[in-house]
Amino acid sequence: MRKLLAVILMVVAALAVPSRVSAQQETYKFDLGVQLGMDGYLGDVNESSIFSNPGFAGGVSFRYLPDVRWAIRGVFNAYSLSGDSSKFDNVFPGGETYSFKSTAYDLGARIEFNFFAYGIGETYKHLRRWSPYLAVGIGATYATCDGQSSFAPNIPMAFGVKYKLKERWNLGLEFSMTKVFGDKVDGELSDLYQIKSSFLKNTDWYSNISVSISYEFGKRCVTCHYVD
Repeated sequence: MRKLLAVILMVVAALAVPSRVSAQQETYKFDLGVQLGMDGYLGDVNESSIFSNPGFAGGVSFRYLPDVRWAIRGVFNAYSLSGDSSKFDNVFPGGETYSFKSTAYDLGARIEFNFFAYGIGETYKHLRRWSPYLAVGIGATYATCDGQSSFAPNIPMAFGVKYKLKERWNLGLEFSMTKVFGDKVDGELSDLYQIKSSFLKNTDWYSNISVSISYEFGKRCVTCHYVD
C-alpha cells in the first residue's frame, strides 16, 4: 500500500509541474478516468457508522463535457462491503449477532455541476483551475453474498473537488453516498427486527471516498475564435 501511494504521489507531482498556458488553450469534449478509494456500508447490521468496516473500492468513469460548469458522467465501480453487528450496542431479538461480506458492482450515470467555471486558458471565461462540485444520478447495483446474488436500482449522491493538473489532466477527491432500493446487498440479512422491509424501508446504503485521475480527449471545433 505504501509503495502504491508513493507511485501515485510521484505521478501527481510530475503532472503538477507548471506548464506554459497559451492564449488560446485547447479544450476537449470527453474525459476518461480511474478512481481508487475506501468504501463503507449502512444497513441492517450497521445503522450509524459509515466506515466501521472499511473496504476497497475502485472503478472507471467517462465524462461528456458540454461546457465548463456541467458534466455528464458514466461510472462503473466495484466495492468490497462488510458489516458486523457485534461492534454496536443495538440488540436484535434473541440477542443474535450477524455479520456478512459481499461484493457489489455499481453501474450508473450522473450529472455534475461545478461551482466555478472549471479549466485553464481562455481567460475571458474567468476559468478556475479548481472547483468543488455536486453530483446526482441513477444507477443499478449487482451484489453477491454467500452464494446469493441480487439486483436493484440505486441513486448516487456525491460531493467532490477537482483540480486541473495540466491542460488535459485532472485530479479529483470525492465522497459519495448511494441509496440502494433493495435489501440484499448484505445477503439474507433482512427483517432482523421482524419488521417487514419494502421498496423504501429497511434498504441498504454504501459510501465511498475516492481519489481519481482523468485525461481529456476529443478536441472541440474552434471557428472564428469561438469555442462551441
